[in-house]
Amino acid sequence: MADLLIELFSEEIPARMQARAADDLKKLMTDGMVEAGLTYASAAAFATPRRLCLTVEGLLDASPRTVEERKGPKADAPEKAIEGFLRGAGLTRDDLEERDTPKGAILFAKITKEGRPAAEIIAEVLEQTIRNFPWPKSMRWGEGTLKWVRPLHSILCILSRENGTEVVPIEVDGIVSDNSTRGHRFLAPDAITVNSFDDYTAKLKRAFVVLDSAERRDAIWHDATNMAFASGLEVVEDAGLLAEVAGLVEWPVVLMGRIGDDFLNLPPEVLQTSMKEHQKFFSVRNPKTGRIERFVTVANRTTADDGATILAGNEKVLSARLADAKFFWDNDLRIAKSEAGMGAWVENLKNVTFHNKLGTQAELIERMAVLARELAPMVGADPDAAEQAAKIAKADLSSEMVYEFPELQGLMGRYYAQAAGLSDEIAAASEEHYAPLGPSDDVPTAPVSVAVALAEKIDKLTGFWAIDEKPTGSKDPFALRRAALGVIRAGNENNLSVPLLQLIVKQLAIHTGVMRGKLGAEQDQKAEEALLAIGMDDVAEEIEKVGAEKYHLKFGDVQSMAVAESIVKKARDLLAFLHDRLKVYLKDQGIRHDIIDACIAMEGNDDLTLLVKRARALSDTLKTVDGENLLQAFKRANNILSQAEDADGVEYSFGADVKFAETDEERALFAALDAAEATITPAMAAQDFTTAMSAMAGLRPALDAFFDAVQINSDNSTLRRNRLNLLSRIRTLCTSVADLTRIEG
Repeated sequence: MADLLIELFSEEIPARMQARAADDLKKLMTDGMVEAGLTYASAAAFATPRRLCLTVEGLLDASPRTVEERKGPKADAPEKAIEGFLRGAGLTRDDLEERDTPKGAILFAKITKEGRPAAEIIAEVLEQTIRNFPWPKSMRWGEGTLKWVRPLHSILCILSRENGTEVVPIEVDGIVSDNSTRGHRFLAPDAITVNSFDDYTAKLKRAFVVLDSAERRDAIWHDATNMAFASGLEVVEDAGLLAEVAGLVEWPVVLMGRIGDDFLNLPPEVLQTSMKEHQKFFSVRNPKTGRIERFVTVANRTTADDGATILAGNEKVLSARLADAKFFWDNDLRIAKSEAGMGAWVENLKNVTFHNKLGTQAELIERMAVLARELAPMVGADPDAAEQAAKIAKADLSSEMVYEFPELQGLMGRYYAQAAGLSDEIAAASEEHYAPLGPSDDVPTAPVSVAVALAEKIDKLTGFWAIDEKPTGSKDPFALRRAALGVIRAGNENNLSVPLLQLIVKQLAIHTGVMRGKLGAEQDQKAEEALLAIGMDDVAEEIEKVGAEKYHLKFGDVQSMAVAESIVKKARDLLAFLHDRLKVYLKDQGIRHDIIDACIAMEGNDDLTLLVKRARALSDTLKTVDGENLLQAFKRANNILSQAEDADGVEYSFGADVKFAETDEERALFAALDAAEATITPAMAAQDFTTAMSAMAGLRPALDAFFDAVQINSDNSTLRRNRLNLLSRIRTLCTSVADLTRIEG
């Protein structure tokens, strides 16, 4: 057994590429060695700014000898066929064995492959790995043909055994492998000879190189938090920045500097963003005031003056950066507080395209304002406040600060709205209407913010549906899946009842141009006639259902039918898309897709909050013994009834009569249905699905007894008809709660 150590030493590898590169090195090498028959016990990969490292323990000294038996042609096959088989196997005719089989005499070959030394296999696999390494970006350096992310300087490749160390010979573009590396670029630049992985890590540390990125991260965080704590401060957590900084240094030295007094009154998010994006600094906060007062930087070396010169240089550069941020802040505040206020920024958005088929950002804001006002009563918001919040929600896109730091959009809008004297709820909507940006983000809860957030997302979804820019496969360039999830979560987590289909049709009509007079406004008087004209395939009924007349849709004379049908078709399609997103959302909460389908099939399925309540109640019911057995009884009743209706050519839905009940079990089922219906009907009217489902599950004992004791298909036609009508009543009552026919099992 042997242990393998590989190091690829180069100029600085970008921090964002290091972790992936270490994983790729491990995978390519171990997969290649195993494929060649060289197995191992364990492997680990590491990365620093200047090196990729792989250590493999318990490696075989050589690949095993293998014997493969290969079946060939028949013994009396044409000579050319036999010669082709021999060439493929690399054998001669004397190496073949003839065997009698049920299909006649067949030629067989035994191909023996001798094992290969580990060093030979490793050299072959490593060269292939280096030459085909999957860097996101790479280029040729110097005059060689090798493409690498940065110039590759040396290759360390050794096999360590108890009796000594062997250098694995390999040459790539003139770089010859050996057993040496180098330490820190400035603190220990001389060559270091190593004979094992343990020796390698120990000597690197003495040469001011910490190999393990996790160890570098821990050291940075430990020193930074201790340094801040000693000053009564705290470091603002940022896992992404910590990982990036750990990839910039091999010997982390934490230093804490001061922020100039002129900049301490900048919003903390501005300071944090500027320092992170431009300088890779950690922000240090005063927990008593919430202000960012200092910064932490990580040097890549120790110095004689304990980092004083480094800090002075960083503070000077930071002051220049923050001076720009302060200029943006002061100028933006001046505009926000002016007589024109944030309206000047909104005016500028008339020149900013939202989408070339959907108009400008200013047009988007107009649509959002109208829709937010309509949504306001549904979410408990003041209509005037919701409309005003929507009108300024995206105004900060014209500000200088957001132009410099786009990631601060919304947040800066809140600051500027407050500076303009607007209420806190209107200001908060500027920031919160973008939420949620991810599945774990919080959704807005303030009514005004919810109204604006829903308006933005519904308008976005209907807009892109109107121009047929829907997500396809894994592609979703406009984040429409995220917008759909935002609509679902905002409604559900705030317990809001929102008639989505009505809103979708209206917004689709707006985007199509129907409500902007672009299809023939001069023929407004024909609107009602146009709606009636599309009375085919229940389209007129659907239009009326979602309130088309309420919105006075203006269909042009010629185009009216096609436009109306297109709007309804797209509205249904978008609602189906929302239902698909809802399935994903509820699946993560343990609710099966067939349960959701059973609820989607019910009336009112455009109220997603109502839909979720129904699905959860049904899911909980079916997890009980009564619920599970009720489902089986329902399916039995439905199957018998459906078969009888198909065979008889009639529908048994005319009401069963208890006076025709012949057995106690029948009479008990009548009584149970009466009691359940008395509970289910008012519960469904009150949207109390839990009570309705519980009452439905309570039918289980009466149904079980009925099916055990009663023969449905009696020879007596009156009894048979009455019992089938009783089954119809069971089906009608159960499917008034959910479409149980869609439940699997």
